[in-house]
Amino acid sequence: MDTIQSPATQSFATGPARDDLRRLAAGTLMPGFTGIAVPVWILEAYDAGLAAVCLYGTNVASPVQLRELCAGLRAHSPNTLIAVDEEGGDVTRLHYLTGSTQPGNAVLGRLDDVELTAASASAIGHELAGLGINVNLAPNADVNSAPDNPVIGVRSFGAEPDLVARHTAAWIRGLEDAGVASCAKHFPGHGDTTTDSHLALPRVTADAATLDARELVPFRALVAARGATVMTSHILVEALDPDHPATFSSRILQDLLRRDMGFDGVIITDALDMAGASAQTGIPEAAVRALMAGADLLCLGSETGPALFEQTLTAIADAVEEGRLPMERLADAVARTAALSARFPAAGAAEIQEAAIRGQLGKPQRSGVPGDANALDGERIAEAFEVSEAAQRWLAREEPVAIVQVETGSNFAVGRVPWGPAATTSAVFREGEVPDGARVAVVGRGLDAEHPLWTVFARLRAEGHAVIAVECGWPRGGADIVTYGASLTVSQALTALLNGTKA
Repeated sequence: MDTIQSPATQSFATGPARDDLRRLAAGTLMPGFTGIAVPVWILEAYDAGLAAVCLYGTNVASPVQLRELCAGLRAHSPNTLIAVDEEGGDVTRLHYLTGSTQPGNAVLGRLDDVELTAASASAIGHELAGLGINVNLAPNADVNSAPDNPVIGVRSFGAEPDLVARHTAAWIRGLEDAGVASCAKHFPGHGDTTTDSHLALPRVTADAATLDARELVPFRALVAARGATVMTSHILVEALDPDHPATFSSRILQDLLRRDMGFDGVIITDALDMAGASAQTGIPEAAVRALMAGADLLCLGSETGPALFEQTLTAIADAVEEGRLPMERLADAVARTAALSARFPAAGAAEIQEAAIRGQLGKPQRSGVPGDANALDGERIAEAFEVSEAAQRWLAREEPVAIVQVETGSNFAVGRVPWGPAATTSAVFREGEVPDGARVAVVGRGLDAEHPLWTVFARLRAEGHAVIAVECGWPRGGADIVTYGASLTVSQALTALLNGTKA
């Protein structure tokens, strides 16, 4: 068996030209890694020119461990990029073990107060900055026009383009004023899809006029706000390029995004380990194709490993030497990524530790935030909920309350984050343990017609209970209460509403 060598020690060819190519290639890569400590190969890759690293929920074991991990990365590499996917709401990495302290985009869109949206983003930004993280792969700028979208849903501000646009701009402002680069995603728009690009390649069949009036509106707001970065989507948009997914389309990235829309920031790919990107070619070839199309920083995925990192470096260097990838395009990508690091300098290891001593990590940053994030309490969050007349009658009843939560899978972007009333209280019943005479709220998410919640709902009603159905996601029809999210703070507001208490 061959021994895998690190980027600092392995050589695939003799001479400085090959070494220079490998360093340039490393300057476009953003791998993840497994485990809760930084592996040696990541540190050696930084020494060999690595541009960035991305942290995932599986890298987090506790707030203290996360702080030490970030401090270790910053001590070794003070000036490079550390990224995370901290959208707030259902998608959280800093609070992967408990659920996000922010309500998420769909709730913010329902409230439609741009200062509250900026405040939420600023709270996230201050927490990230205190950890030395200087790129946040958010906000989600997709217009969720397909109610049964399996991967966007409550990650979107809404289904109306202008609403999504103004909240995208506010989110960017709040985050970047806190010193963290934003990343609007998923260009040119993942909202009109019914396939998860983690699993397959979605197709968007809308015509060019519809795309211009719907999908592209929030991304024009990104350009106007001078947002730092944008993320590509692994979707085939037939009206823009019938042959290449957006991540690999120069017509979409170079002609549309850069030339026509005027975006001059960094183009980051969505994770190249997703099936929509690399199922047919493998990750190294996907990386080459993304660079050729105009991407600058390549997100490799959560479990990159040294072997895959080496293979990707080799593929990029080979592509330059073979003439497939122009040296000018590679150098441009490296320069743009380096400029991003200079624009958003990060806290160093000592500053991270100082922030921890001041108690600024592991909880929402409230002070000095536009609109005062304290105004976004449980009662205000509950204003975003849809509550039917049947639910209002249920809430007015006097019987004891029993909450039954039906376990529901989540998409890859969300992961295994605690959600719903079960994340906030131990007083959640199993179906067979509901007390006689109790009124019951049955809670789930993604409540399509085949969801198991409806079987539980029917059995409890047949037993004589007053029952309502609660949707902790995007509405798909039939639920009595819709919360538009399942983060910790939204779930606390829901639990308080059901129990008739103050959140």
